[in-house]
Amino acid sequence: MDDPSVSADFHARPRLPKGGELRTSRLLLRPARADDVDVYTRLWTDPEVRRFLGGPVDSDRLRLRRQRFDSRPHVFSVTAAERAEVIGTVSVDVAERHTGRWEVAYSFLPEHWGRGYGREAVAAVVGWVLETAPARDASVIAVTQEANVRSRRLLEAVGMRLRERFVEFGAPQVLYGVERGDRREQRRTTGSD
Repeated sequence: MDDPSVSADFHARPRLPKGGELRTSRLLLRPARADDVDVYTRLWTDPEVRRFLGGPVDSDRLRLRRQRFDSRPHVFSVTAAERAEVIGTVSVDVAERHTGRWEVAYSFLPEHWGRGYGREAVAAVVGWVLETAPARDASVIAVTQEANVRSRRLLEAVGMRLRERFVEFGAPQVLYGVERGDRREQRRTTGSD
């Protein structure tokens, strides 16, 4: 994959902590490994997970994704801290289709929905980008279908706000975003740090 630090006027990728991992109170987000590919295959083919993502990935695209699985930077496998089982994924990359802004994407296995894992993991990745990206690059977006109410609630819960509406892939979409200054303002007005 091309290095976005040389495209879209980005100077550098956000820097990961030593070991390449992010931690929350309940989760470990670590770089995806080759032995995670079976869980990712399930995420790519599960009709419920893919409901708002164009449906399950077809067999040709699935084969290519499996072959190129370990070549994507900033793809995190999310595990519950008390066990090593992968429960989902969060990734962040430059979205050329949206003027080169950092875009976060995520999916979790259905049996782990409703426990706040997605919100916690996405908040960790968004916070990491906003804290470590160069100031001119310190913004994150996420796109979901307008009908995906659960995902929209998650994005709002991590401090992202609705910025745009548009139609893509034959369905109404919404783009949420947050910038480093937005997070500071939220902390100031809510009194939280």
